[in-house]
Amino acid sequence: VQLQASGGGLVQPGNSLRLSCAASGLTFSYYVMVWFRQAPGKEREFVVGISGNKGNTYYADSVKGRFTISRDNAKNTCNLQMNSLKPEDTAVYYCAARAGPSAPTTSSAYPYWGRGTQVTVSS
Repeated sequence: VQLQASGGGLVQPGNSLRLSCAASGLTFSYYVMVWFRQAPGKEREFVVGISGNKGNTYYADSVKGRFTISRDNAKNTCNLQMNSLKPEDTAVYYCAARAGPSAPTTSSAYPYWGRGTQVTVSS
């Protein structure tokens, strides 16, 4: 299984970014896809998740109403649209996957991880 995250960058507060995660080596629709983030000096934290076939979504309170996760099972991709970005959203963002219907918020539940992509929100 390989996960490849992309789309990070430097943006000003209030602006938007779109992250993508391309997956290979798995039956994509069987897997929950999630995004975690890790800021300097902080633990890795759950941001958002989406289930396989039904597309149920799960959001951390800190990003509800600003971030939207989606997936395209035909293309084996998962996207994270981030709007109204704040400086506190600055972190390295990781996509991760696990088989099954649920999206635990603990990082140890996910066996597959992509390399992170840096998101910096600063004026």
